[in-house]
Amino acid sequence: MAAESPAFTLNLPLLPLDDEVVLPGMVVPLDLSDAEVRAAVEAAQAAAPESAKPTVLLVPRIDGTYAGTGVLGTVEQVGRLADGDPGALIRGRSRVRIGAGTTGPGAALWVEGARIEESVPEPLPGHVTELVKEYKALATTWLKKRGAWQVVDRVQAIDDVAALADNSGYSPFLTTDQKLALLETADPVARLRLATQQLRDHLAEQDVAETIAKDVQEGVDKQQREFLLRRQLEAVRKELRELNGGNGKDSAEESDDYRARVEAADLPEKVREAALKEVDKLERASDQSPEGSWIRTWLDTVLEMPWNERTEDAYDIRGAKAVLDAEHAGLEDVKERITEYLAVRKRRGDRGLGVIGGRRGGAVLALVGPPGVGKTSLGQSVAHAMGRAFVRVALGGVRDEAEIRGHRRTYVGALPGRIVRAIKEAGSMNPVVLLDEIDKVGSDFRGDPAAALLEVLDPAQNHTFRDHYLEVELDLSDVVFLATANVLEAIPEALADRMEIVRLDGYTEDEKVVIARDHLLPRQLERAGLHGDEVTLAESALRRLAGEYTREAGVRTLERSIARLLRKIAAQHELGERELPFTVTDGDLRGLIGRPHHVPESAQDPAERRTAVPGVATGLAVTGAGGDVLFVEASLADPETGGAGLTLTGQLGDVMKESAQIALSFLRSHGAELELPVADLKDRGVHIHFPAGAVPKDGPSAGITMTTALASLLSGRLVRTDVAMTGEVSLTGRVLPIGGVKQKLLAAHRAGVTTVIIPKRNEPDLDDVPAEVLDKLDVHTVTDVRRVLELALTPAVDGAAPEVPVAA
Repeated sequence: MAAESPAFTLNLPLLPLDDEVVLPGMVVPLDLSDAEVRAAVEAAQAAAPESAKPTVLLVPRIDGTYAGTGVLGTVEQVGRLADGDPGALIRGRSRVRIGAGTTGPGAALWVEGARIEESVPEPLPGHVTELVKEYKALATTWLKKRGAWQVVDRVQAIDDVAALADNSGYSPFLTTDQKLALLETADPVARLRLATQQLRDHLAEQDVAETIAKDVQEGVDKQQREFLLRRQLEAVRKELRELNGGNGKDSAEESDDYRARVEAADLPEKVREAALKEVDKLERASDQSPEGSWIRTWLDTVLEMPWNERTEDAYDIRGAKAVLDAEHAGLEDVKERITEYLAVRKRRGDRGLGVIGGRRGGAVLALVGPPGVGKTSLGQSVAHAMGRAFVRVALGGVRDEAEIRGHRRTYVGALPGRIVRAIKEAGSMNPVVLLDEIDKVGSDFRGDPAAALLEVLDPAQNHTFRDHYLEVELDLSDVVFLATANVLEAIPEALADRMEIVRLDGYTEDEKVVIARDHLLPRQLERAGLHGDEVTLAESALRRLAGEYTREAGVRTLERSIARLLRKIAAQHELGERELPFTVTDGDLRGLIGRPHHVPESAQDPAERRTAVPGVATGLAVTGAGGDVLFVEASLADPETGGAGLTLTGQLGDVMKESAQIALSFLRSHGAELELPVADLKDRGVHIHFPAGAVPKDGPSAGITMTTALASLLSGRLVRTDVAMTGEVSLTGRVLPIGGVKQKLLAAHRAGVTTVIIPKRNEPDLDDVPAEVLDKLDVHTVTDVRRVLELALTPAVDGAAPEVPVAA
């Protein structure tokens, strides 16, 4: 370790070094033309004995301030420097702690000094040995980079730790402060560690600098190669144009061509500005740059958009209504809405109100109804009636938001969204766009397409719709959007709020017969290779097909049945089994396509009907496929084998389970009033079952049906076969309103029911039910469940005890 002498024992002339540092072991030439240097050397020569070399004290002077540590140096030689000026060669010997100034011979400043002793333990500890190896390795690497091969051996030969550390004083990359830190570090090991760190940092900086220089050089070389190759490419293109008679375009000509196309196109002002900016980028981009292909694809898309193309609407209101009536039977609500839209648009155009606040008079309608009622084909009819182009956008299963708003242009394979592609495909800015199956849109990590549709379907916002790919405003306010859905509840509330909901609740049997005769039969005759005069379907056959072979809200299954029937006749004719022409009557159906699948309860044998035993009632429900008939069965458990309580089966939801509890509670509390043996309910379990157990069911509208089934079970009175009912029941026996009255009455009509019981407060909903259906139904509106039991249960047999079915 380093240690200081207890007293200043040296008295030496001071040789100041301005902004320079000399370490022990270094040999440096000094210019004697400097007065202070010459005075110190002359003073040392005068004071030195004849046999000894003159000694001076080399002290760094930084910004006029002397350091506290200097180096004892011996004057090795005095002579001339390489430039001819007088100079002296001085070798640093050891570190000296500087004391106070004293007097001495000559003009130099003399100072006291104490030699700083340095010691290293022998043998060297392991960590010091590793430090020595590291320093020598780093020094060798640096020297080899500079080409100083002759110095490498000399550094490797140094074994003394102090001398090895002081050898770094020759490093030209060290600053004065770094050298001064080495000088003032007396401990040799600490000094070597400091020198190693300084050398390591320098090598790291040098590597970074070399990497940057290499990258710069490679960039310059690449630019030079690209320049040469471009000149060669231009020469090759010139030769090819000359061979082809002057045809063909280079990149500059291609950019000029795009500029001419943009300037000649009829574009909105903002779109034109954006397109010209992209043309400027294309002119600056190289042929090999991927940005060039992106820009060209974008420009092609923009130039293909029908920015100012619009079709003139057919304002023949009577003619439009005639087209809708000819192509679709029924669906009066939709036809009236389209007729109203055309009438209002015509009046706005006549009075110069076509554009208000930058927005035109588009429409956003949502056609909600069960499958097969003609929602999709209705969109084509609307476009036909208005004289507009028609585009269908299928949204079923779409889960990527970019499908609606488009991809960013920077992505590989980027495309505009489906809305923009629909406008482009239509060739006009005011087509009829059918958003098919909007309730089937999903969402995942790629976003929510339904949220992206909020702007598209908002009449207050869609005149400034911005696609992610185009990044220019697109006016959608003149587009008629027709969205189709099977279930309204599956559409997000915010999206449904932006659309006008038009419900299509299904067709009556008469409407189905008309549709089959006027639309389905001609189409299927053509597909079966038959002429209209070869096969004829009597109206009785069509009615039986619609009533007994199919039971649906729409007409898809009916069309498949007609197709199957015609295929059978065509095959029999080819086999020689049937002569044409042939008229199909209702009696021929069983022999051609088999037995009916849906026989009304009223047409079955009384003993085979579901309501042939007490405890079974007929209810009405609404499903995703329209209205349907729902049966409710109730039974009591044997008092010896079953416990008390209520059992519910049939995949029932929580609301329906609560309705069953309410029905049972009402009968328990009002059993005496209704003359029901409710004492059986105390010790016997009640089981209510809804058949079709694989189908989930929920809702409060089966309340009076369950009450009627339980009352029939307890009283032994049968429920009338021709009666179906729907309504919510309360604990006090009130019948509360429900939804889907039109769909339920249509289902009752299809099932052959003649009497329907609905809540009194749903009486206004009867206005939506077709007149021909109401004429065939005896609809009773009730407010109390007691009236329901009077209407639904058959009269009690005098003197007969009620027969209560017992569950095994």
